Amino acid sequence: MIETTFNPKQVEPRWSEAWEKSGAFKPKNDPKAEPFCIVIPPPNVTGSLHIGHALNNTLQDVLVRFERLRGKSVLWQPGTDHAGIATQMVVERQLAQAGKNEDRRSLGREEFLKRVWAWKEESGGTILNQLRRLGASCDWSRERFTMDEGLSAAVLKVFVQLHKEGLIYKDKRLVNWDPHFETAISDLEVENREVAGHFWHFKYPLENGETYQFPIAHDEEGKPTEWETRDYIAIATTRPETMLGDGAVAVHPSDTRYAGIVGKRVLLPLADRYIPIIADEYPDPDFGSGAVKITGAHDFNDYKVARAHDLPLYILMDTKGRMATGEHVPAKYRGLDRFEARKRVVEDIEALGLLDRIENKKIMQPFGDRSNVVIEPMLTDQWYVNAGELAKAAIAAVETGKTKFVPETWTKTYYQWMRNIEPWCVSRQLWWGHRIPAWYGPDDHVFVEESDAAAKSAAKKHYGKDVALRQDEDVLDTWFSSGLWPFSTLGWPEKTSELKRFYPTSTLVTAHDIIFFWVARMMMFGMHFMKEEPFKEVYIHALVRDAKGQKMSKSKGNTMDPLDLIDKYGADALRFTLAAMAAQGRDIKLSEQRIEGYRNFGTKLWNAARFAQMNECAVWDEYDPRSPEQTVNKWIVGETAKAAAAVTRELEARRFNEAAGALYKFVWNVYCDWYLEFIKPLLNGADEAAKTETRRTAAWVLDQILIMLHPFMPFITEEIWTRMGEFGQRREGMLIVDSWPELSDDLIDADAEAEIQWMIDLIDETRSTRSELNVPAGAKIPLLLIGAGADAERRLERYQDLIDRMARLEYSTSAEAAPGGSVTFVLSGATVALPLQGVVDLPVESARLAKEIAKLEGEVAKMDAKLGNADFVAKAPEEVVEELRERRTDASASVQKLSHALTQIKGGA
Repeated sequence: MIETTFNPKQVEPRWSEAWEKSGAFKPKNDPKAEPFCIVIPPPNVTGSLHIGHALNNTLQDVLVRFERLRGKSVLWQPGTDHAGIATQMVVERQLAQAGKNEDRRSLGREEFLKRVWAWKEESGGTILNQLRRLGASCDWSRERFTMDEGLSAAVLKVFVQLHKEGLIYKDKRLVNWDPHFETAISDLEVENREVAGHFWHFKYPLENGETYQFPIAHDEEGKPTEWETRDYIAIATTRPETMLGDGAVAVHPSDTRYAGIVGKRVLLPLADRYIPIIADEYPDPDFGSGAVKITGAHDFNDYKVARAHDLPLYILMDTKGRMATGEHVPAKYRGLDRFEARKRVVEDIEALGLLDRIENKKIMQPFGDRSNVVIEPMLTDQWYVNAGELAKAAIAAVETGKTKFVPETWTKTYYQWMRNIEPWCVSRQLWWGHRIPAWYGPDDHVFVEESDAAAKSAAKKHYGKDVALRQDEDVLDTWFSSGLWPFSTLGWPEKTSELKRFYPTSTLVTAHDIIFFWVARMMMFGMHFMKEEPFKEVYIHALVRDAKGQKMSKSKGNTMDPLDLIDKYGADALRFTLAAMAAQGRDIKLSEQRIEGYRNFGTKLWNAARFAQMNECAVWDEYDPRSPEQTVNKWIVGETAKAAAAVTRELEARRFNEAAGALYKFVWNVYCDWYLEFIKPLLNGADEAAKTETRRTAAWVLDQILIMLHPFMPFITEEIWTRMGEFGQRREGMLIVDSWPELSDDLIDADAEAEIQWMIDLIDETRSTRSELNVPAGAKIPLLLIGAGADAERRLERYQDLIDRMARLEYSTSAEAAPGGSVTFVLSGATVALPLQGVVDLPVESARLAKEIAKLEGEVAKMDAKLGNADFVAKAPEEVVEELRERRTDASASVQKLSHALTQIKGGA
């Protein structure tokens, strides 16, 4: 017998183990079964489960379990990413904390990498075990790692082939440089933060003391009215130390203030060299002085200007962010930390009388997301992929519909990135990662091969003898290996049966912030090496925010740990909450109250199953849903068919929230609140045939519920499925591998639906009226049906006992007219009257309702005024505006509800 309460802490680990041990997570070994494949976005090997992971993997698991139940051969491919910087940082931190005065450089590359691998084997699988707790039904026997042997072979092959095709090359370009880790990093690893900063305004003197007239006053039309004579041009900078590397001062071609001095030169203070004044579209004439310094080796925008005008590029800093020792850096600054150099430069400029002013201002500053130090744009030699060329086929795959984005609006983001893509820097100055397969000869001639032996052979052929080679010290960007994920995890470059069966994969589920860094890479590599798109569909889910709509962060203290939530409410409740709130294009506002509410939904289901079992509801043999003769059973079969169609349709369209909503309504309202109440008289009656039919129907519908709900709430549904099988026909297998309901529309009996829906509407409207008019819960009142047709009168007579019990009525009957002191509503053309004389003071209640409506309408008007204020909407935090819109919607709904009640009072006799 099913226990009184469901205990997720006991049930969940038991089913996790049973599912995996049974082989249920493996693809079906049936060549006729349609393949369905999802590759997991590989979490960092250093990671632990956060709420974003919980959402991402819940949605994947919903699809995987759904398609598995539909009979497809399903592969959910799991694995982890080696996470270059993050992993190296973890092990370096451990070394520092060990107190043995060891670091990676004292250990050397080989020993350090041994330590990293040892850490990976001991602690690197944490997040995958946490995903098991969430219920993720990946084929764990196929777990991959971006640096395991097979994937490493794929990486080498891809790099070498792209190099031989001229699509990978070495170049000196500007990159994001992390002075702490001493490596280039990707844009994704840079956090731009608003900080308190300064604009230092400097004067650069014109060569030979030349002067020009600079306008300092203007009339209403903007024409100059007053000038001053200047022998300098003013620039502003947030990074004074970089002025030592200026190659020019730029002004806009249309800026008439400087037209007379374009082409002349200014003295670069402290560096004591002359640089030209150039005209370029980059400067904004309306910002600051309209003149900008061009430091090509230390600013991304300046770099483009410098290349366009063939300006010299002066590298000012070393890999640690200290001022370089080059001759273009004055001796007094060499070796100084960049921020100390900044201080000295400002002091020295001021001493020369060339500091115009210092302006305090909020500025955006780039920080390394791991190191937390300020990132420095640096000109370095790096390996690059010709992403522009690879992007062509990847763009075409989306343009032709071979790969579709859901929601479709993300297609625009993809195109915008891909059509303006820059060369992709793939080298990193780290030790942990795929070492670049490039070897250098004595004269630095490079040999790119898949192995040391192949490089030596190529070198011998080139030089005519054996020579000493040194391998490139750099490793590849993490995104390089994860870009191969959809086919490398399936065994490529070997021609495996899995690769043939499951590539292209079916659906990718991911977040919008890695469309550029991961989705784009997979599209480019998939199209180039497999000649096919890596996935048919990309589902982009929203962010999970806190209950107020704010982005979660540790600094705000508003993060929610999914493991804590699972401990408290169970995995099913968390999963259903996330799915139920995953509306396309709308961020999730998550609160514990929501999760608690969906835990209560699980409790409702558990109690329904317990009720069914206690009343001997079971399917003893094959059940024919067309067999019921009782109206209520015909009705619930039709409702089940409608629910199955809705859930199937919404899951196929990736509207997870709509599918969850349809299930919630069907389970809680239709099955539990209505059907189980309706069948109590039959279960307690003397008609044995009706009783048997009802028991079998109730059990069959519960089975359909368990199957449809399983993708969302796998643990509780599997437990109930097994426990319900203790009576009746023995279960042949676990729920996870059963069959999805395919119920035709002809199961919907229109007459039964009309009859039962009439009764539901009558009870529902009566209950609402009682609630809105504050009728005491214990008060038994009569109900009069006036002007009804024969069908309605027959229904009232047939279901009178049920109606009276569920609507808490003294009695219900037909009547000619409504007595005084009644409230009324219309149902299917008839008038329903509830005589409330002596139960409710209708004039007082009418006044109360009118007052409450007026108050709410006033609040709605105030909120409309705010929301109609464009300045407020533009300047207020997004979560504040969203909360106001929600409050306005709620208040408006309350006005409608109360107005309806007031209308009922006024419509009474």
